[in-house]
Amino acid sequence: MTDAEQTHKLSKQWLNDAEHVVALTGAGISTDSGIPDFRGPQGVWTRDPDAEKLSDIRHYLADPAIRKKAWQARLDSPVWQARPGAGHHALARLEQLGKLHTLITQNIDGLHQLAGNSPDVVVEIHGTVRKVRCMSCTYLVDMSIVLERLRCGEDDPSCPDCSGILKSATISFGQNLVPEDLVRSESAAKQCDLLLAVGSTLSVYPAASVVPIAKQSGARIIIINGGPTDMDGIADAVLRGQISELLPSIVPSAH
Repeated sequence: MTDAEQTHKLSKQWLNDAEHVVALTGAGISTDSGIPDFRGPQGVWTRDPDAEKLSDIRHYLADPAIRKKAWQARLDSPVWQARPGAGHHALARLEQLGKLHTLITQNIDGLHQLAGNSPDVVVEIHGTVRKVRCMSCTYLVDMSIVLERLRCGEDDPSCPDCSGILKSATISFGQNLVPEDLVRSESAAKQCDLLLAVGSTLSVYPAASVVPIAKQSGARIIIINGGPTDMDGIADAVLRGQISELLPSIVPSAH
């Protein structure tokens, strides 16, 4: 048995034995669903350096041209056609088995919920593209409502309640994460007996900090990713390859 086969066998056993699993997912779990990552060779920011500005709150609030480009990008986003992949479905199965207690995702695509994970289990640490909020008041609606306004000819839609600037309910650069989400994620990491990090380079904080927190609290760490991560050195197992193949192969079958 090769080292890789041995690691795979151990990972499967550990996940089978675990009772309180926390998963952390990044862009890599959604690339098979047709959603490009940000920093990879074909990443959104790699191909279009200007795209990073669309994710910066200062540029977004100050520059109508950036807002118009951002709204066009949302309208054309591959998210609306995307369907959950085998990796998403494997995590939904892990919840159905009663093992997955918290799913912390860096993704904004909502595919975990579409795959069957309960919204109560999912912590969208960077927000969601499926909602729109006003930057000045409490207005919050489904993205589909504002996209329809774009299709009818608006290019920088404003809030119907207060005329404020509208934005997807995602966390942009320069915006604070939701404190309750951070507290919940850290608490979950301290309580789990196994942490599964999937499709993340584990280089973006504070989301990545749940890995060392879980490790220090005595949990096993399994990392599944296409390439190296910043935390391979503290993992109990590192599985490298296609997430849509590797993750389903270690998740126990439904009873």
